[in-house]
Amino acid sequence: MITILCAGSRGDFQPYIALAQQLQKLGKDVRITGSKSFESFIRSYGIDFYPVDADIESLNVDPKLLQAAGSADNPLKMLLAFNKMKEFGIYMVNDFYAACEGSELIIYHPGCTIGYFAAQKFNIPSVLASPFPMHKTREYLSVVLYGKTKPNSLTKKFSYKMIQGMLWMASKSSVKGFWKKQFGTVPEDFGCPFERHTDQKHPAIASCSNFVFKRPADWNEHIRQYGYWFVEESKEYTPSEELAVFLNAGEKPVYIGFGSMTSLGKHDNLAELAAEAITKSGKRGIICGMGRPKNLTQNI
Repeated sequence: MITILCAGSRGDFQPYIALAQQLQKLGKDVRITGSKSFESFIRSYGIDFYPVDADIESLNVDPKLLQAAGSADNPLKMLLAFNKMKEFGIYMVNDFYAACEGSELIIYHPGCTIGYFAAQKFNIPSVLASPFPMHKTREYLSVVLYGKTKPNSLTKKFSYKMIQGMLWMASKSSVKGFWKKQFGTVPEDFGCPFERHTDQKHPAIASCSNFVFKRPADWNEHIRQYGYWFVEESKEYTPSEELAVFLNAGEKPVYIGFGSMTSLGKHDNLAELAAEAITKSGKRGIICGMGRPKNLTQNI
C-alpha cells in the first residue's frame, strides 16, 4: 500500500488525486489520508481514503486564519498564520501516523512532515510531493517573495528558508509532541526534512511546469519536476448552452481558474487582470471562480 498524506484546501488535495490515479495505472494500491471533509470528493475518483477525524471545521479554525495562511501576497501574515496553525496539528498527527502503518511507501504534502519521520521509523521510502517548487536554489526567489523583492543571493537564500521554515513550524511541535508521548523521545535526527530528499529512497517531486518555473540546475538529481498533476475526469460532462456556443465559435480558449481559495477580497482586480492578459495575448479565454466581471469582451 502506498499512502499519500495531504493537508490544506481542495486545491491542495486535487493534484494528489491525479498522482494516485497514475499510481493505480501502474498497478499500485494507493490511498489518500486527510481531512474527513474531503472523503466523498476523493472516493468519487475511485481512490481509497483514510480519514483524519479532526478537521478544520470540527476544530473551529478561524476562516480568516486559513485565508492568511494562503495569502502569498503578504509573507508576514503567512508567517503569523502558520505559527498560529501549529496548535491544531496535534489533533491530527495521531491519525496521520496510524494511516502510515503497514505502508510500503509514504508520499507526503509539505504540511504533513509526520510522513517523513513515520517512514524512517518503519524503514520504508518517503517522497516529498509538493504542489509548488520549494527546494533551495540560487536561480529564483521562492513563491513567498517572488515579485516582492529584488532577487539577489541573500534574498533568494532567505526566501527558501522562509517557506520551508513556515511549513516546518506548522508541524514541528505536533510531530515532536506525538513522538515523545508515543516513544518517549523525539525522532532520530529530528529537524526540518525537506532538504533531506537527496537519494533514491527519499526523492522529491514538484507539481509545476518547466515553462512556468524552469527546473533549477542546482537542484539535486532526485528532485523531479515533470509538469502539473491534472486529474483525469471519468464522468461525462455536458457544457451549458452558453459555454458550448462559445467553445464552438473559435480557437481553443485559455482557461484561468482560481480554485477554491476565492475569498481574498480582490475578486474584481484579479478577474480584470486575467481578462486584460487574455485580450492582450490575442487569445480567447475562460475565467472560472471569480464571479462574472463587468464589460467582458466577446473573446472571454
